[in-house]
Amino acid sequence: MEPVLNGCRRFAGRTVVVLGGNSGIGRASALAFAQEGAFVIVTGRDPDTLAQVQSDLGDKGRVFRSDISDIAATQALMQQIKAEHGRIDVLFVNAGIGAFRTIEEVDEAFYDQMFAVNLKGPYFAVKYAIDLMGESGSIVLTSSMGHRTGIPGNSVYGASKAGLRALARTFGAELVKRGIRVNCFSPGAIDTPLITRGEMSEAEIARFRQMICEQVPMGRFGTAQEAARSVLYLASDDSAYVTGIDLLVDGGAVSF
Repeated sequence: MEPVLNGCRRFAGRTVVVLGGNSGIGRASALAFAQEGAFVIVTGRDPDTLAQVQSDLGDKGRVFRSDISDIAATQALMQQIKAEHGRIDVLFVNAGIGAFRTIEEVDEAFYDQMFAVNLKGPYFAVKYAIDLMGESGSIVLTSSMGHRTGIPGNSVYGASKAGLRALARTFGAELVKRGIRVNCFSPGAIDTPLITRGEMSEAEIARFRQMICEQVPMGRFGTAQEAARSVLYLASDDSAYVTGIDLLVDGGAVSF
């Protein structure tokens, strides 16, 4: 794990749940939470990457193999967390899938899967987690810059991520009476395995990488560690007067 910056331990004694924390931004965030004192519960679907995260966390966390689109499994997970830990202080909903398809290529199965993982699953994860959260609880939802700009072939993914941004705004207003903050984190081009797990060929991936470097004002992809720092800001007391926002971490891609 990376060293703690300036000895910071903003999450000492807190229980953090990272749904979709076995690779990329989720993994980087989970390790950062642990370095800052949290006990971190991580979910994912790949047993091999989960095993690696467990090795990295050691006694600072625990992993569960779980699919966020399986609502019953998510509810059971929350019940187990309640029985074993009593509460959740931070919920980071990062699980998601992505693929580019034009409207001509989209079929109902593709649409349903994208929304089941990217929107329906997160909705019910929040629903079943909030009873374990109290004053000073924080929820962070991973959306995408894709909901802020028109990208050909991105209609289904962008719509599902726009739904998450809407949830952050509405949940932020609805849960404030419980003392729970809800914010949205929208990464742009972050160099994670999600890029290669989609349906693009190697040649298409290479062209995509070149396009990003040409179009992003900073001229590069962001790193998972850079994205994780923004997640931890939203989750921590550093953002105690922040709720319902969409924090873009995109190298200036949308703003310029």
